[in-house]
Amino acid sequence: MRRVRVLLFTGKGGVGKTTLAAATAAHLARSGRKVLVVSTDPAHSLADVLDAPVGPEPSEVDGESGVSASHVDSRGLVDDAWGDLRRHLRTVLAGAGVDELDAEELTVLPGVEELLALAEVERLARGGPWDTVVVDCAPTAETLRLLALPEAFATYLERLFPTHRRVVRGLLAGLAGGVAEQWDAVADALGRLARRLAELRDLLTDQDTTSVRLVLTPERVVAAETRRTLTALALQGVRVDGLVVNRVLPDLGGEDSPAARWLRTRRAEQEGVLAELRGAVELAGLGDAPVRVVEHRAAEPVGLPALAELADQLYGGDDPLAGPGGRPLVSVSGGGRDLDSEFHLRLAVPLAADTAVDLARVGDDLAVTVDGRRRLVALPSVLRRCVVSDAVADDHGLLVSFRPDPRLWMR
Repeated sequence: MRRVRVLLFTGKGGVGKTTLAAATAAHLARSGRKVLVVSTDPAHSLADVLDAPVGPEPSEVDGESGVSASHVDSRGLVDDAWGDLRRHLRTVLAGAGVDELDAEELTVLPGVEELLALAEVERLARGGPWDTVVVDCAPTAETLRLLALPEAFATYLERLFPTHRRVVRGLLAGLAGGVAEQWDAVADALGRLARRLAELRDLLTDQDTTSVRLVLTPERVVAAETRRTLTALALQGVRVDGLVVNRVLPDLGGEDSPAARWLRTRRAEQEGVLAELRGAVELAGLGDAPVRVVEHRAAEPVGLPALAELADQLYGGDDPLAGPGGRPLVSVSGGGRDLDSEFHLRLAVPLAADTAVDLARVGDDLAVTVDGRRRLVALPSVLRRCVVSDAVADDHGLLVSFRPDPRLWMR
């Protein structure tokens, strides 16, 4: 099966992620790759950066560069892909005795526009002729929510419409006056949606295929948000392969003037932020993940020639897709058969000194909340018969210790 590489650019609004995503696409195309750059950002600025028309269907930017571009029309996707299913669901729920207003509310699922936009990227990546898909994502906060949606949405769907189709079909068909055929259509559509969500989750967490590149400017507030983003992405099992620090002031050397002194002072502050970022990358366990620097340019790069020039400064002779390999979110060590045995579950999540962490057992899952972001981690079978005895944060993440539960261990 053809393997396509997916590279997602995100960062705080206004840091230049669209420009750098487009520049990376131009650089990749010059090396002979067939590249699609696609935007899921509602700001619609990709066309401005490329200085070319960009629509919902992929099209070549200039017919020569090998770069194609598209902008996901999430509103249109909702109308096309979700509208019919919502109408079917409202009919079935109303027939089952659910009030019309309640049925309307139940079928307006949160985040469906963003989810369908991400699913469209997955469709393009798997079905198109491109070697690489570069994604200009929405700003960081929206992107983190977007990347968490497939799992959250799948859980919502399973609770509202369980997998046991025959039981639900029989129940609703009886309540709705025997409209079994209509429920069949709904169940089939839900099944297709569930499979699509599973494929989307697989794509996002396939660390050999998909990675995120964080774009930021050298400011302490932005750097602090980036550190939190590194933790949040690790918690979701999404690989970060590097950081790009944009708009770093040039080094003026020995020039002496009020303006030059001011620029040197600002540059020194920026160098301090860069040092902090390199420390954050090391804390995140990203190894050789590059922290690349782009100097502030006098002219805004617009159009493929200017973007290719920017990419030369950014990557030099390096492969833009090169970066550290991923690492599993969860690993287990320890062992034994008696009640004195001890097991350890390692969560590879970077934790700063002030990070708030909370653990809770939810059935066979461990609920991990880091700075308000929650992830359910499915426990291996041996740990389901254990209780948490300790948890320690260190340079490699979170180490959770377990000991056998006497009530369950010998069963």
